[in-house]
Amino acid sequence: MATTGGCLCGAVRFEIEADAPLAVRQCWCRVCQYLGAGSGTVSAVFLKDAVKVSGPTTDFVSRADSGSMMHRRFCARCGTPLFSEAEPRPNHIMVRVGTLDDPNLATPAAIIWTKSAPAWACFDPNLPQEEGQTPLPAAKS
Repeated sequence: MATTGGCLCGAVRFEIEADAPLAVRQCWCRVCQYLGAGSGTVSAVFLKDAVKVSGPTTDFVSRADSGSMMHRRFCARCGTPLFSEAEPRPNHIMVRVGTLDDPNLATPAAIIWTKSAPAWACFDPNLPQEEGQTPLPAAKS
């Protein structure tokens, strides 16, 4: 079964052919706070080959708090943040969970970059929390 999603205006649509994400994390790095308009972001990690995108996207390249060069893709029309890709992990793509047609399909399993979060940030006490970046789990064959 494919997982589907898209941007706010509908110009970009995507389909993911995967049983489940490799990881789902809430991130509180400073860049994600910009992308989330003050909140952290929640991203689901998939193998890049499993994601098919249609529609106009714009790529913004920046250095993440981890030091990785990141490609962040947005809808070229409405500006919805959709995907992130880290150059050191070329086989993975991070999909913003809020862009899934059913965001309940991807529940966070960890919280990262807690040291960058504002004092008022709320963390689920049942989730593992890391002050910085953590490695992604190995891809399943």
